[in-house]
Amino acid sequence: MNWTAYVDGYCERTAPGLWAEPLNDLANLAFLVAAGMVWWRADGQRVGRVLAALIGLVFAASTVFHLVATRWGAVADSAAILVFALFYAVAFPRIFFRVPAKWAWLGAPAFLALTAMISRFGGGLYLPALAGLAGFAVALGVNRDRYCLHFAMAAALFALSLAFRSIDGVVCGDFPVGTHFLWHLLNAVVLYLVAKAMIARTTEAPSPRRDEGASV
Repeated sequence: MNWTAYVDGYCERTAPGLWAEPLNDLANLAFLVAAGMVWWRADGQRVGRVLAALIGLVFAASTVFHLVATRWGAVADSAAILVFALFYAVAFPRIFFRVPAKWAWLGAPAFLALTAMISRFGGGLYLPALAGLAGFAVALGVNRDRYCLHFAMAAALFALSLAFRSIDGVVCGDFPVGTHFLWHLLNAVVLYLVAKAMIARTTEAPSPRRDEGASV
């Protein structure tokens, strides 16, 4: 596989070059803002700082990809999103449902299995993420947890951002810059919402017993 192969997957990009996607690159700054806000909210909390760092990684990887437009950049972009999703899949049951660490880690392979299953039908990485957000909202709703609204809102915004990502190539004729930049802006809000909810819950909840295992 040629990892340096040119990738032209977005409406805004019309030729190779570092600055061929200025709007997409500028929109990536929303991830940096989200990371800063999450870091500030974390106030020294370990999970919050990890979430802020992972959002910062998404910013860096997405920015690099939209600058260099290569296959390795695309892989780095997807990998950063996957790392955030896997961490959250493990941390969610641990923090919101007090599941012991020795069981909470199963959230990672469960998400990977869901991704593999949906990918067979062309769903890629993002439909499993949407399903996960909706599933989190339902699980919290059944438990009458007020944070279900955070995840319901995050799922709705992510569905909208996924729609903008999907139509990017369709609207090129009428809207040359495309709609991918809206995917960035809305996803930054989604990551902030789910990180904010986890930080808030961690602050409220009592520390897990040591005999349940180490924290995430």
